[in-house]
Amino acid sequence: MRQSVRSLFFLVIPLLVSSALFAQAPSVVLPERVRAQVVDEILDDRFTNLLPQLMRREGLDMWVIISREYNEDPVLKTMLPSTWLSARRRTILVFFDPGNGKDIEKLAIARYDVGNLLKGAWDIDVRPNQWEALANIVETRKPKKIGLNFSTNYGHADGLSSTERQEFMEKLPAAYQQRIVSAEKVAVGWLETRTEKEMAIYPLICRLSHQLIQEGFSENVIQPGVTTTDDVVWWFRQRITDLGLDTWFHPTVDIQRADQNDFNHLRTFSKRPDKQVIMPGDLIHVDFGITYLRLNTDQQQHAYVLRPGETDVPDAIQKAFQQGNRLQDILTEQFKAGKTGNQMLLAALDQAKKEGINGTIYTHPIGVHGHAAGPTIGLWDQQKGVPGAGDYPLLANTAYSIELNAAVEIPAWKKVIRIMLEEDGFFDGQTFRYIDGRQTEIYTIPRKLGYVK
Repeated sequence: MRQSVRSLFFLVIPLLVSSALFAQAPSVVLPERVRAQVVDEILDDRFTNLLPQLMRREGLDMWVIISREYNEDPVLKTMLPSTWLSARRRTILVFFDPGNGKDIEKLAIARYDVGNLLKGAWDIDVRPNQWEALANIVETRKPKKIGLNFSTNYGHADGLSSTERQEFMEKLPAAYQQRIVSAEKVAVGWLETRTEKEMAIYPLICRLSHQLIQEGFSENVIQPGVTTTDDVVWWFRQRITDLGLDTWFHPTVDIQRADQNDFNHLRTFSKRPDKQVIMPGDLIHVDFGITYLRLNTDQQQHAYVLRPGETDVPDAIQKAFQQGNRLQDILTEQFKAGKTGNQMLLAALDQAKKEGINGTIYTHPIGVHGHAAGPTIGLWDQQKGVPGAGDYPLLANTAYSIELNAAVEIPAWKKVIRIMLEEDGFFDGQTFRYIDGRQTEIYTIPRKLGYVK
């Protein structure tokens, strides 16, 4: 009987919720054609204004990016126009800075232009071999440094396959082979830097993500005693699909409650049970993100399921949540241009310890990737620093998911809980701000109604 009730509930409720909530959809979701226009305008701006700054900052006068269809370099994928969903055959992009204040030359060693921004520079009648055409471009422009995408610290900047590198080297004259360098810093700079045009649209992307969490963590979706964590996870996935959006990871929903289970890091990240029925008195948590207009969100928030007779979140849990907010502040107070991820991590953990907060910090850049390129500020299992990515400095106009947790004892539960928070923010070089604010109070299920007492 219980199973049949649950089955009926989840056949009927999505229809009711869908009809009610689509009538009052969250923040505007643009039609596909308009999205394509926005993507291409942003890409044009990045090529015109950002790329020259990065190449000149790092002293790189030629950057060569090589990919084959369905084995795309992570950087190249961010450079394709909106109507290109993958590389075609072998796609080679060349960016050359001639110096003397001249514009960056943007070429595609391909049979056709790559959108409207990169002009095709391969005449197959003159040079039937694509590698020879590339080598000719190099020889005629005589770059001092040729950047290729290989990197020890960042998979995002390590997209050149061994086959492509080998074939390129076989055709490249020996004199120019000595000029090959890693393009890591230019690649990471391209990926991590958020432009003014991007930051104009990012707030509503984060708002949309927040609205979906609030929607999913409400009585519109959750019936205590019936709904499971897995039901809510798949509600999120379906809601994203119904809105014509995408996600870069499968959401998770988990429960902390007054039982004997230890909510340690392994249980948090990889050992959480599936299909737990959500009950009154539960503290529930979601890890959720969307992909929209080539930008990503990554957010973690909490809700509390009111027990019969309760009108608010228990005081001890509210105070625990405040510790989580304070840990966020401690970390973001460390955001100073030039500081490395490891320096920010260790300073923040030291300050948290002084304030009696048992914190764990695992913050990462976000943007065109969810776990993006830039300074890593801790990993959940590396709290003394992260070699390589943790040594990268904080730079202006970069975005981060402030991800961390505060472990707090709840006497009434006779156990420690973890307030796990994650919110997306932006550093402009001087100050840090949350792109669409952050959660400062735990949601209640059902929501508190001002006219019902």
